[in-house]
Amino acid sequence: MLSDTHLSIIKAMYFSTMTSSLEISKTTGVSIPTITKHIEDLIAEGYIVEKGLALSPTGRRPMVYSLVADKHFILSVAMDQFYTRMVIVDMNGNFVTETVETALNLYNNPLALDDLISTVNHFVDQSGIKRSKLIAAGVSMPGFIDVQEGNNRSYLLTTDKSLRDTLTEQLGLPVFIDNDSSVIALAELKFGMGKVKSEIMVINLSWGIGLGMIISNQIYRGFRGYAGEFSHIPIFDNDQICSCGKRSCLETQASLITIENNAAEEIRNGAFSSLKLENDKVTISAVIAEALKGDSLSIKLISFAGYQIGRAIAILIHILNPEVIVLSGRATKAGKFWLAPVQQAINDYSIPILTEGTDIVLSKMGFDAQLAGSAALAIDHISKELFVRQKTVKA
Repeated sequence: MLSDTHLSIIKAMYFSTMTSSLEISKTTGVSIPTITKHIEDLIAEGYIVEKGLALSPTGRRPMVYSLVADKHFILSVAMDQFYTRMVIVDMNGNFVTETVETALNLYNNPLALDDLISTVNHFVDQSGIKRSKLIAAGVSMPGFIDVQEGNNRSYLLTTDKSLRDTLTEQLGLPVFIDNDSSVIALAELKFGMGKVKSEIMVINLSWGIGLGMIISNQIYRGFRGYAGEFSHIPIFDNDQICSCGKRSCLETQASLITIENNAAEEIRNGAFSSLKLENDKVTISAVIAEALKGDSLSIKLISFAGYQIGRAIAILIHILNPEVIVLSGRATKAGKFWLAPVQQAINDYSIPILTEGTDIVLSKMGFDAQLAGSAALAIDHISKELFVRQKTVKA
């Protein structure tokens, strides 16, 4: 049976892919002789494989190891307010199925949970991966997530059991849930900017504007775990009602829904643009696509939203003084068009000494960050018992 040390080695190797005994020892705080002994156990059990000697300009070249990629798999589910994406991930963090995206509206939809369960089960059945090989699922979603209770207090409401327990029962494998922006921050912490920076604000540019906070190399959640409701900072005087029920929130001027609505209104008013109304609407995908082709209206709409987000980021800088601001989420498909207006607003609203050395960057993980983070969420929470369970599950 796996010990706690075995499990800590597996987790360390998942987040480092190929690594040596010395590096695992540094990560886990366990002595090299103990690590070496446990690696031998894991090799014998088929969890780890030797990958050869590391490159080294001087001295003895250490042996490096990696997890056996297909020993287990993780189901990763990344949800936003309107769409759900799914992929299966191996033990080296590789996506081994195509990413499937399906429309699933969470807002005011009493059938959303049933639809989610049906959609995910169908995806697993069609994936070609045996259920007996799946060790856990990580599911990230918008809303106020109580990680301890395993509930979403905004969407997918349950009565008799927690959301986490309901999904675990209906999907037939252990499920871990968390807020989408926190999971994107987890991906940056484990695989991205967190490798080189310790104070990071991760902005999730989506239908709302989420925030994941990395403080002293740790995900910061706040008192009840609800920290990061960036979308609902009331910084405007527009008196517009937000989706949260309050007025004048950042979301009312800068969300993707707002960009879509503003685009449609501009077209109806005769604005010159390559954008076209479809069923009296304009999609954010169309706005981004046309912006990348040089459409001035599309660029203007993204720039306006970016500037408003930059104003709100200036508040974060004054309070938290981060090393780096990472822009992530669905909207980063528009790439560089976000950077200039965000930076301009920060220049306009921040005290210069507070912004010295603070970089604004696009996530190198792109739109896959949430999927990678959902898998990382599951790995972070796996226990020895899950490995025992996996041996007893039939295909």
